[in-house]
Amino acid sequence: MSKEKTYINREISWLSFNERVLQEAADPVTPLIERLKFLGIFSSNLDEFFRVRVATIKRIMKEGKKAKVLLGENPVKIFNEIEQTVIKQQETFDEIYRNILKELEKNKVFIINEKQLTSEQGEHVKEYFHHKVRPTLFPVMIDNLDEFPVLHERSIYLAIRLRKKSSSRTSKHAIIEVPSQILSRFLVLPEKDGNTFIILLDDVIRFSLDVIFSMFGFTIFEAYTIKLTRDAELDFDDDITMSFFEIVSKSLKQRKKGSPVRFIYDCEIPLNFLKILIKKNNLTGTDTLIPGGRYHNFKDFMNFPSVGLPDLHNNPMSPLPHKDLDTRKSILSAMRKKDILLHFPYQSFHYVTDLLREASLDPRVISIKMTLYRVANNSSVVNALIRAVRNGKSVTVVMELQARFDEEANIFWTNRLREEGAHIIHGVPNLKVHSKMCLITRKEKNGLAHYVNIGTGNYNENTARLYSDHSLLTVDKRISREVIKLFNFFVNNYKTGTYKYLLVSPFTLRKKLNSLIKNEIKNAQNGKEAYMIIKVNSLFDKQIIDNLYAAGRAGVKIRLIVRGVCSLIPGVEGLSDNISVVSILDRFLEHSRIFVFCNGGDEKYYISSADWMVRNIDRRVEVTCPVYDKKIQEELRNFLDIQLRDNTKAREITAAQDNSYKRELENIPVRAQIDFYNFMKGKIEAKQLDEKK
Repeated sequence: MSKEKTYINREISWLSFNERVLQEAADPVTPLIERLKFLGIFSSNLDEFFRVRVATIKRIMKEGKKAKVLLGENPVKIFNEIEQTVIKQQETFDEIYRNILKELEKNKVFIINEKQLTSEQGEHVKEYFHHKVRPTLFPVMIDNLDEFPVLHERSIYLAIRLRKKSSSRTSKHAIIEVPSQILSRFLVLPEKDGNTFIILLDDVIRFSLDVIFSMFGFTIFEAYTIKLTRDAELDFDDDITMSFFEIVSKSLKQRKKGSPVRFIYDCEIPLNFLKILIKKNNLTGTDTLIPGGRYHNFKDFMNFPSVGLPDLHNNPMSPLPHKDLDTRKSILSAMRKKDILLHFPYQSFHYVTDLLREASLDPRVISIKMTLYRVANNSSVVNALIRAVRNGKSVTVVMELQARFDEEANIFWTNRLREEGAHIIHGVPNLKVHSKMCLITRKEKNGLAHYVNIGTGNYNENTARLYSDHSLLTVDKRISREVIKLFNFFVNNYKTGTYKYLLVSPFTLRKKLNSLIKNEIKNAQNGKEAYMIIKVNSLFDKQIIDNLYAAGRAGVKIRLIVRGVCSLIPGVEGLSDNISVVSILDRFLEHSRIFVFCNGGDEKYYISSADWMVRNIDRRVEVTCPVYDKKIQEELRNFLDIQLRDNTKAREITAAQDNSYKRELENIPVRAQIDFYNFMKGKIEAKQLDEKK
């Protein structure tokens, strides 16, 4: 096999992942309103892809001859392939949306435009426009402007052509920002005859253009949606007079005027009007121009109104209680008895906030230390830390300011915590702190005791309802001693420390992973059982991939569960015969990282914050934590086994990148997320039954 075909290009693999999201929007197994929300997820994902990955490729393309060396491939070729793939996916997207609209109508839910309003509905829309929408609108006439207004890249705009009947050849042009950051994108109209009607905010404005512009004598109005996506990379000045906090704050302001990377427009827009917009926005041939439909920013469909019958929505899955935790009793006390593993969202994130609340009130607790990467808008985690400070605890927070797209929120929480007296550390120079750790120190009879929480996901109660993650609570000294070392490293970066048990990026993770893989190779060569089960979000580290290929060729059975980017090509004769890869997309975002190594029969289990990518292994502070408790190992194995048996929402990743569902019709249907929830629910019910006996 040629070198070029040993790996799948990262960008193309990512687009293949987003196609799996699009599949969810088309899958009849998915309830209808949830299918609309998957269209929103697809759109949101694509926005970020252009802001980050396409923007990076465009930057690399400017390097000329160096570009291929930097990217490892011809960037122009990749750029063109991205553009073709995106246009093709957009066509599929539009078809799926039309089909969903038809299915919604069968279920008495109608998404209508301004031309379909009845006179009664029109009066309702006019009143809503007058009281709610009009005060938020600021139209701009663009014909005679020397400088075109900056288009905010998270917003959509109506590009409007204005004419008078008496002079149909003369046109004026304007733009209006659709205020979807202020108002809901959806207006639910009064129900009629059991039918639900919804109109988009864009069309509310279209319906009322005469109110906005008729004072200027215009009588004919045409409105077309446009959207501009910008480079989201932050440029940091080497200004030694500024703190890193100030540098990030300044860079965020510059991001709002980043270089264009994508311009989406309504394909119905007249060519001469499109040319005006392209010229006014200084777009060039290298800027991706994407023809689209009438509506953009489908990410808003992630918040589609809860309408229609219950079967149009997912069945509720209320968080289950943990068998070893009682909300009326001390979590610290429960941790002293045994290690505890939380499974989100199958169990509630409230256990974590309850732990912090208890620590903030416990008179014996002297300090709390945490790493924060992304937190909720109204963070119960940060509020618990603030209460801890007010109760006299020493609180240290390692706040990562470079958590992409969460920088502003993290700056806000930094200021808030500082005001209360918490000690804030802004990461490590040249390394993002992506680890998920909490260390609680408590005075006890035998000295200081340390309580540790290490997880695979962020300390964010909102995403914990949607992301599948695992979180370990432990007082194991092997782990706590090394967590203490790591927090000392955050304070004094020259004290890197040595780590025997934790696998820490960028110090020991790569070396240890390579060692674990080589151990499986050695065991396979010696005729012993050898296997790996690896669950990650992304696999894009060529050294690790090469080692996996070598292990597969040596006879190691490798089963990978990779949600997103996977540059490894499984099932290729002579290269990866013993490697299989599945990707699961369902109602929850698979976010956890779990590594299992056979280790000659004495299995090793790890949970991690790190994906198998160069950035996670070499350029971030990540923590991969061993799981020692045999019962927790069994919990993780049950979770993984159910995922590997999924034949409803799992796709098989292959060289063809065709995302074929792993549908085994002859077997009992397995839907991993639903089945794991029911599995855990069954264990809780069995325990309750035993207690009654």
